[in-house]
Amino acid sequence: SLVMADAAGNLSVGVSKTPADFLKAIRGRPVVVKLNSGVDYRGILACLDGYMNIAMEQTEEYQNGQLKNKYGDAFIRGNNVMYISTNLSQTS
Repeated sequence: SLVMADAAGNLSVGVSKTPADFLKAIRGRPVVVKLNSGVDYRGILACLDGYMNIAMEQTEEYQNGQLKNKYGDAFIRGNNVMYISTNLSQTS
């Protein structure tokens, strides 16, 4: 089964929700985007498209768990994305 969080942060378990539902629910919320290179970007998910291209706000770049750079708005090309998570306590 799939664990999902709605816009209010309430967790639900079920098979009726889809990845698209999850992505809709986390729009506007803090996320971690991990790239295939191992770099993490943390910020507010502004929007994304069907190719997993991601626009973020208040973006911070982390390498090996250490803050390397801060960006206002950032765009990440979808083919570089390993995963998107709402668990902000993750380390590299």
